[in-house]
Amino acid sequence: MEQFDGLCVQGCQRCPNLVESRSRIVNGVGPDDADLLFVGEGPGETEDEQGEPFVGRSGSVLDEALGEAGVLREEVRITNCVRCRPPENRDPTTEELANCRGYLDSEIAAVDPTLVVTLGKVPSEHLLGRSVGITNEAGEIVDARFGDRSQRVLLSVHPAATLYDRSQRATFFETIAEAVDLASLGDGNGGSDGQSRLGEF
Repeated sequence: MEQFDGLCVQGCQRCPNLVESRSRIVNGVGPDDADLLFVGEGPGETEDEQGEPFVGRSGSVLDEALGEAGVLREEVRITNCVRCRPPENRDPTTEELANCRGYLDSEIAAVDPTLVVTLGKVPSEHLLGRSVGITNEAGEIVDARFGDRSQRVLLSVHPAATLYDRSQRATFFETIAEAVDLASLGDGNGGSDGQSRLGEF
């Protein structure tokens, strides 16, 4: 039976293909009042096995970028557009994204972060409802509406992009540093110092 508390869902059967391919539902992790909320596409093989988003190679890159910006993974919240692993790690279908959208919107509303960071093309397009050229738009901040509320969204390339194209590494790390500044996190790099540091990017 499906259960949802605003942050975590259990027993969802909405997407037959995903129910068949998943080992478990992978809910978001991190503080339920985090200032910074990262949204990825969906769980991969490692995430499906461990039950936590971004714990594979991409997660290591994200952790490294957060660390360089002076933030621990435990200080931010990380979730996905869909909570079940698509077969063969394919992109989620439009229907699958729609089936899970209510969970995501509720999680964003419950956490009420200062900033949402979309990790890659799929979550960027899904949350903004438009086509996104993520390589060119990475680092841009958009005011998006979710229901009756406005939310600042920062677009980022997916951390996996840095593994296949080393030229994306600087872009990704700079975007994460910008996110940490905007959310006033980090070890002395946030707060009033943030605006002056944005000029470096």
